[in-house]
Amino acid sequence: MASAMTPSHASAGSDNSFARIFGAIFSPKPTFESIVQRPTWIVPVILGCVIFITVVFVFTQRGGWPAFFQKQMADNTRVQQMTPEQRENLMEKQVKIAPIFGYIEGVVIPPVAALFVAAVLLGIFNLSGATRTTFKVSLAIVAFAWSPWLIHGLLSILIIFLKDPATVDLQNVVASNPGAFLPEGSAKWLTALLSSIDIFAIWTLFLLAIGFSATNPKKLSIAKASALAAAGWIVFILLKVGLTAAFA
Repeated sequence: MASAMTPSHASAGSDNSFARIFGAIFSPKPTFESIVQRPTWIVPVILGCVIFITVVFVFTQRGGWPAFFQKQMADNTRVQQMTPEQRENLMEKQVKIAPIFGYIEGVVIPPVAALFVAAVLLGIFNLSGATRTTFKVSLAIVAFAWSPWLIHGLLSILIIFLKDPATVDLQNVVASNPGAFLPEGSAKWLTALLSSIDIFAIWTLFLLAIGFSATNPKKLSIAKASALAAAGWIVFILLKVGLTAAFA
């Protein structure tokens, strides 16, 4: 029985980043204990960039941009006031530029987001007095806690391949939140709110709680870490909804 458990513990405590990604998903507690002791973060962030870029590439190759922008233009009153020629010219420019911006975002967004979230959570957890950790550890926890989003990205690629690209909502490909089921024309603030209550986001919050709890398990329980991580998440959602309502 002891020998049967050895491979599991070995992979959970491994410094190999790919093993840690699987460990974060299937065996999070010992994996994050290992990450806290020997923090790494580069591989999951790079994988996030690669998957992001692949989603954009597949969507572009499948010809999904025209339908995507047609839906956006239909909801834009200023665009609807344009002449048909102006709308057509605008569409051509958007379809040409969108993949370029998508690839740039794929390179920039994952590392910048990881750095920002790691800094915010470091402040939340350290200021709470429940733990005292470093930015490197916080960044490592965030990087591997986002492992569920790698699954989300792979599912997105598969869905774009299988579905008619005209029916794919690029902003909600997997439909893992209530916002995906709102009827067209729903209030943008409501869409922003319900889209934030996502299965993968909740999964990530749970992993963040396990990760930060591992920095001081005697003082910081997983329940308390969950509450602190959720507080930051709720503030983010409120800001997102507020800005959407203000500029919609």
